[in-house]
Amino acid sequence: MTRGKRLVIGMGVLAAVLAFSGCSGVAGEDTGGDIDPTGTWGDSSAEGSPFLTLEDGGDFTGSDGCNTLNGTWSVNEADQVEFENVASTRMACEGVDDWLAGMNAADVADDTMTVLGEDGSPIGTLEKSG
Repeated sequence: MTRGKRLVIGMGVLAAVLAFSGCSGVAGEDTGGDIDPTGTWGDSSAEGSPFLTLEDGGDFTGSDGCNTLNGTWSVNEADQVEFENVASTRMACEGVDDWLAGMNAADVADDTMTVLGEDGSPIGTLEKSG
């Protein structure tokens, strides 16, 4: 085989490796790169206050101020936190604004998490507390 043919074949193999390496992501893998939302958002010590605790590994727990929340989270390619498998208790709590129960995703900037509802509109904010 001539040197020119080897070069062409080698370039073809390299192009194929590069093309397929972009498709090797693992489902559920954190594909974002600029944010680390782990920690507690909101005040978990104040009764009636909403909070979320995002743990390493993708689980979260929290409260909408009345009901217990839990599920999973990940960071998408747009560096948004996405909440999935959200489960909640269903207690009736007078005088508590349970806005956090409508969470679907969140934007994080510095120490502020802006929680988004199903339609992508902001529904509230939580400050990082831990």
